[in-house]
Amino acid sequence: MSAANPGNCGRLAERPISAGGTSIEEWLAWPREFPRLDLDECPSLVLVAPHPDDETLGFGSAASLLRARGVDVVVVSVSDGGGAYPGLSARERRWLERDRHAELLRATDILGLNPPIRLGLTDGALAECEEEMSGRLVEILDAARPGVWCAATWRGDGHPDHEAVGRASAAAAGRTGAVLLEYPVWMWHWAVPDDSEVPWHRMCMVPRDYTSLGLKRQATNAFQTQLCPREPDSEAILPPLVVNRLLVLDEAVFR
Repeated sequence: MSAANPGNCGRLAERPISAGGTSIEEWLAWPREFPRLDLDECPSLVLVAPHPDDETLGFGSAASLLRARGVDVVVVSVSDGGGAYPGLSARERRWLERDRHAELLRATDILGLNPPIRLGLTDGALAECEEEMSGRLVEILDAARPGVWCAATWRGDGHPDHEAVGRASAAAAGRTGAVLLEYPVWMWHWAVPDDSEVPWHRMCMVPRDYTSLGLKRQATNAFQTQLCPREPDSEAILPPLVVNRLLVLDEAVFR
């Protein structure tokens, strides 16, 4: 699949999150090698995340490492994550959004990043406001240094909100001259090695840095609303298999 033809929501829907998806062992056994992303080329970074936790799970190690090197990093949280649990009342949704924002502040602080910019768009309906999202991202990118990197979820990631953020970010990068990087999150769940729906020829891996990886692991633990079941007989939004896969595998981007 090319980035111009996104849309893997059906693939994600076919593989229930509770079933675990493609295992860490399968990915690690794949012998294909990828070039490393040269972080020295990054003048500044705008990291765009559909929901609180995506920035950490998808690109948190890279963002932390860049900031430690003195690179300006701006995190943009597109939604406050109130749609994580279906059937919430309006009040319960506001409480969840409050809790998830607090978790995000803790996580970004652990990563050494400044508090995020919040766009406040509706979780679960980001495809309906791509034009607004793109316009606001243009303003943020225009205020950054020339050649800024814009890292956003991949346009083919399989989650509707992730793909919408990827499309809006691609449009904003095209309008501003920013360098677009697309990081996968759910791809690691539904895809398999050599999957024909993934543009492997465009993939670069983030250099492994154990200090920033340790901070990423600590930051991930901040998202307790996603890691712990809401009710005793329910499942967590992010089961251990999903989280461990994103912590063990190297971060990657499509360029």
